[in-house]
Amino acid sequence: MQENSKDTIIVEDVYKTFNVYMDKANTIKEKLMFFKRNKKEKRQVLKGINLQIKQGEAVALIGVNGSGKSTLLKLMTKIIYPNKGKIITNGKLTSLLELGAGFHPDFSGRENIYFNASIFGLTKKEIDERLDNIIEFSELGSYIDNPVRTYSSGMYMRLAFSVAINVNADILLIDEILSVGDQHFQEKCFNKMKELKEQGKTMVFVTHSMESVKNLCDRAVWLYEGKIRMDGNTEEVVNEYIKVTT
Repeated sequence: MQENSKDTIIVEDVYKTFNVYMDKANTIKEKLMFFKRNKKEKRQVLKGINLQIKQGEAVALIGVNGSGKSTLLKLMTKIIYPNKGKIITNGKLTSLLELGAGFHPDFSGRENIYFNASIFGLTKKEIDERLDNIIEFSELGSYIDNPVRTYSSGMYMRLAFSVAINVNADILLIDEILSVGDQHFQEKCFNKMKELKEQGKTMVFVTHSMESVKNLCDRAVWLYEGKIRMDGNTEEVVNEYIKVTT
C-alpha cells in the first residue's frame, strides 16, 4: 500500500431514507377498496455515517443484510444521493455494483465493452488500446461476439470485471457480485485486486465472505442497523463480528 495521508473518500454525517410502500394499489378500484394499501413508511437505512478512507486503503464494509452496506457504496458512486450530509471522492472512480449494469442485452460483448468503458470516461482510442487485454482477461473467447442476453451470470461478471479493472481508476467500489462465477475466475479476480492494491489503488469492498475480507483488506467497517458499530483492523473487526453474529 502506498503511504499517503490524502483522504480519497470522505463521508460526513450521511443519512439516507427510502420510502417503502405497503402493497401499493395499481388501479382506481383497488385504491377505493383497499385505501390502506397506499400507505408508505420511511425507512432510514443510514443514520449519521462518518468515514474517511485514505489513498491506497483496501476497506471492507461488512454487516448482515439490511445493515446499509450496499446503500453506502451506491452513495459513494453518486448513483443515489444522501438525504443529509455529503460524500466527497478524490480521483477517478470505477464500480462493480450490479451485474451487467450498463450492458445492452441485444449487443455483443465486444460492443458492450465500448458502451461500458465509455460510461467510465474512456475515449474510443483508449478502449481500442485496451480491448485485447479486456477480452483476454474475461476468458470469453468466441462468446465475446455473442449478444450478452445469451450470457450466464458468470459470463456477465467476467465481462463487467474485465472492463472495470482496465479503466485505470484511482478508486474501485465492488459489491457482492464477485461471488458469482467459477472458483478459477474468482481467484483470478482476487489476485488482480491484490495487484491493484499493491499499485496504491483505493478499494471499498462489500462482501459476506469473511475469508475474502481477511485476504484482501487491511481495514474493516462493520455496519449495524445503519450505523458504524466498529471500524478498525480487519482481524479484530471480523473476529468480533463473527462472535456476535454466530
